[in-house]
Amino acid sequence: MSKNRIIVIGGGYAGLRIVEKLAKNSQNKIILFDKNPYHFMQTDVYDLIANEEDFAQVTVDLFTFCSGFDDNVTFLKQEVGSVDFKNKKVITSLQRHEYDYLVIAVGSRTKFISSVKGLDTYAHGVKALHKAMFFKQKFEMSLFTKVQESGTSCTPINIVVAGAGLSGVEIAAQMASFSRDFYRKNNFICRKLNIVLINSREHVLPGLHKKLFDKTEKRLKKLGVIIKNQTKVSEVKQESVTLSSTEVLSMDFIIFAGGIEPNALVYKLHLDKNETGYISTNRYLQTQNYANVFAIGDCTTIYNKDKIVAPTADTAEQMAELCAKNIDNLINSKPLIEHNIKSRGILVALGRGYAVAKLFGFYFSGYPAYIIKKLVEKIYAKRLDTRSKKGCKKIFCD
Repeated sequence: MSKNRIIVIGGGYAGLRIVEKLAKNSQNKIILFDKNPYHFMQTDVYDLIANEEDFAQVTVDLFTFCSGFDDNVTFLKQEVGSVDFKNKKVITSLQRHEYDYLVIAVGSRTKFISSVKGLDTYAHGVKALHKAMFFKQKFEMSLFTKVQESGTSCTPINIVVAGAGLSGVEIAAQMASFSRDFYRKNNFICRKLNIVLINSREHVLPGLHKKLFDKTEKRLKKLGVIIKNQTKVSEVKQESVTLSSTEVLSMDFIIFAGGIEPNALVYKLHLDKNETGYISTNRYLQTQNYANVFAIGDCTTIYNKDKIVAPTADTAEQMAELCAKNIDNLINSKPLIEHNIKSRGILVALGRGYAVAKLFGFYFSGYPAYIIKKLVEKIYAKRLDTRSKKGCKKIFCD
């Protein structure tokens, strides 16, 4: 019996989940492509920056992960340059790979708004691991410099976070919480850290329930974060940020969390896309152009009852699970399943020992919500780690 040649592009939340599901069928021959040799757990990036976790705890090696299956999964560290949909071939700089079924799961990236002068030059994004690590190092060195100044001038560290969605509020809260505990624990005299959160909307966490954003704003203010609602960044210079209100803020760092856009590969693919550039898919998660090509995760936009489903790790994994079922149904000539994907909950980390959450209609805040978030993260990491350990033993023992 011939194998089902399946290619998955992207080793993010959606990509890894669909590999796990498809690998259960020994007749599936799966190739996973990613330009990086690791899976980056972006939901933990804020803990990484605030020294809650280290590099090893927020990454999974894709070579060992894929080796942990029964010899029907291969990982190739190659960047996909294009896809020949007519001839069913994925093209990299090294070779061409034929497929029967293709899953595009390349995710998204930080969108630096071109109309804001200096933004792409001086602002940091944290969706990519190397950028998160770069900012982490600069943040730590700034704290060290302030310690060196103790007893002398002690100038403040000024950090601007532009964007008050999930990413913006979590990183602002984590940095504020970490620095507060850092100064207190070591009894340093110099404790000046100014974090300003710039929000273009009326309140933080737009689109979420009032209970969540009220608790979040209260927590941020308690941590000393300054929130400027209904304000935008209009220009960024090396040491300052100008706001739409004409106010000028001194700045050591600016993190931009004000928007995302599709991964660069999406722009190169000859597929139908929506008005914001994301791949258009049908109710079965197939692309509009090809029945054997699927798009899942942050590179596409899905709707539930005419409302956009938030692009979270939970949503990505739900899409991956349904996509795997539909590929199996295509292989076996069975009817496809329409998606009914919706957010099962939201967990927002707001510093050490505190979070807000909505899970299955119930609201939590404080330490209980923090424990739930940590538990969800640890269960996810443990699942991948178990697979990687199996692959590691196979590589070094075979």
